[in-house]
Amino acid sequence: MKSVEVYTQPRCGFCTAAIRLLAKKGVPVNEIDVSRGPNRRAEMMQRAKGRHTTPQIFIGDTHVGGCDDLFALQGTGKLDAMLRD
Repeated sequence: MKSVEVYTQPRCGFCTAAIRLLAKKGVPVNEIDVSRGPNRRAEMMQRAKGRHTTPQIFIGDTHVGGCDDLFALQGTGKLDAMLRD
């Protein structure tokens, strides 16, 4: 299974939903809280090509996008293939 990184912030319902979906699939997630320093948000925005909302989700080196993007991949059946090695 590929590594998954999710940039989050406290009290973010979309972050919770994305993490919950990945957990249901048994995917270990490296959660990066952008509220723990300005460098974290800047890092997220650089990696996500300027997107500033949370969550921002990366599977391996691929930027998936936000929560809606993750659920869209799930809905089309493409998420499982992306998560495989």
